[in-house]
Amino acid sequence: MKSIRAIVQLSIISLLCKLAHANVEKIVFSAPEAKALPSDASIDNLLLPTLCSQNSSVRTFLNASFPTDDFPKGTQTWMLLEHLIPGRRYEVRVNWIATQPTQFWLYGHTMDAIFASPDLLSALTTYSNARHQSTTAEELDQIRSRRSQRHFNANTALTTFLFLQIFAKADYYTLNNTMMDIVPPVQVDLILDPYLLNVLPTTLLSTVGFILAIAVVGWFISGWIIKSLVRPLASGTGFPERKKRD
Repeated sequence: MKSIRAIVQLSIISLLCKLAHANVEKIVFSAPEAKALPSDASIDNLLLPTLCSQNSSVRTFLNASFPTDDFPKGTQTWMLLEHLIPGRRYEVRVNWIATQPTQFWLYGHTMDAIFASPDLLSALTTYSNARHQSTTAEELDQIRSRRSQRHFNANTALTTFLFLQIFAKADYYTLNNTMMDIVPPVQVDLILDPYLLNVLPTTLLSTVGFILAIAVVGWFISGWIIKSLVRPLASGTGFPERKKRD
């Protein structure tokens, strides 16, 4: 009887706890040692989009392309992760819709690592030059505002930063020649998620609570099923007959 009860409970919990599989790619890392951003405008002049604790999620479009010999992982995008707490664990996730089949790769680099690698430095410079040609006046105003805010907070405790490199490779085939020649930008959600006690991503706390609640409900429902349905059948008594109405 205990084995039957366990099977029923696990079956109900599994039905209630169905997880939706989404298109997600992520990188998990520990923030490097404390390092202040350069006091000059050199970092801001790169015109990199940013993620930080105050702006931990952004919906945007990332350019993608089919692989070539020179770029086997497609098109690169660079971002700046700011105000990281040294030693704390983080993850960066990229979520995208299934109607735009794409492969993503994410890499984190310190400033020292970039200056030590000619390939990384060249890739970052190339992306920055492209940003200078395409950045709008509104985006420039946001960068100036960010620079002013950083100067205002210059006396706060030192945090650290990291460069995020994202590769996006188109992963589809279609008879539409236009889409094969020109890959449309991919709509994505980029999320910077700090870990709680370096164990669990903060955004998963509500999900864990929901799953626990569902598990408790499933446990009580399974007990009712065992008592009302399974136990009478197992004992051979069957279900009680209903009295016929005259």
